[in-house]
Amino acid sequence: MSVLRVEALQTHFFTDAGVVKAVDGVSFSLDAGEVLGLVGESGSGKSVTGFSILRLVDPPGRVAGGRILFQGEDLAAVPERAMRRLRGKKIAMIFQDPMMTLNPVLRIDTQMIEAVRAHERVSVKAARARAAQALARVGIPSPSERLSAYPHQFSGGMRQRVAIAIALLNGPELIIADEPTTALDVTIQSQILAEVQGLARETGTALIWITHDLAVVAGLADRIAVMYAGRIVESGSSKAILTQPRHPYTAGLLGSIPGHGSGRARRGEPLTQIPGMAPNMAHLPPGCAFAPRCPRAADLCRAAAPDTTPLGPDRALRCHLPLEAAGAAA
Repeated sequence: MSVLRVEALQTHFFTDAGVVKAVDGVSFSLDAGEVLGLVGESGSGKSVTGFSILRLVDPPGRVAGGRILFQGEDLAAVPERAMRRLRGKKIAMIFQDPMMTLNPVLRIDTQMIEAVRAHERVSVKAARARAAQALARVGIPSPSERLSAYPHQFSGGMRQRVAIAIALLNGPELIIADEPTTALDVTIQSQILAEVQGLARETGTALIWITHDLAVVAGLADRIAVMYAGRIVESGSSKAILTQPRHPYTAGLLGSIPGHGSGRARRGEPLTQIPGMAPNMAHLPPGCAFAPRCPRAADLCRAAAPDTTPLGPDRALRCHLPLEAAGAAA
């Protein structure tokens, strides 16, 4: 069952320097219990896509077109009061910095109880019990005692677990996670990734995991969508994307990961890198936005932007000169 279907989403920022098309025609769908990895460099539009779904884009930005169908209802047309009821109840978000979720001067129980009672008429005792259960679910020891602590009394990893617990409090159908493990060490990151994946499957919650690191979503996501300059340039199953990338940008991202695939760098050898810089979103180059950095770019790439081409039932590509399937991984 489709929980979310995004169709030709456009989110633009109207600035003095010009119109920044941060999200330009993005489309994807997500089923119950499915994990979608939304991957790309900083400035590719992946976080703005997440904020657009929740209608959290501040002026001068706004959703300029497309549809965001959540359980069949277009969120772009929902009144703001109805959106407030959806946020935190049916759709939750985990931010990169847990202190964007947590109030530093309030105890954890105060914040979690408020998050429950904002959407349901339950007693404080029942809400506190649910909060303790949520903390236990994300692996926080002695949850009943830790509810009385303040955010500064938790480590960075524990604060992020609390933020995840708050997102799970009301049993949402969809969670949008915006790079929530970027600032954590590798050990804590792997623990949280494993717990989130298990929780998504256990509860049937759909999950969008936004990250710049393909290695993070390799063992987490069912499907991956790669974004560049506000557009999805390649999408498909995790296995297909990671083993047979067809877009040169996807191959470049994978080539920067140590030890990836058959073409992995040996000890002492430099990793490959994508030349150049991400484009100015207010002044995109004509044709394909990736052409100035692409080693395969031809005159056609610089003259016309490629359309999205389906490569199968669950695979799509936006490229004039894609890599060959057999040799893409190398």
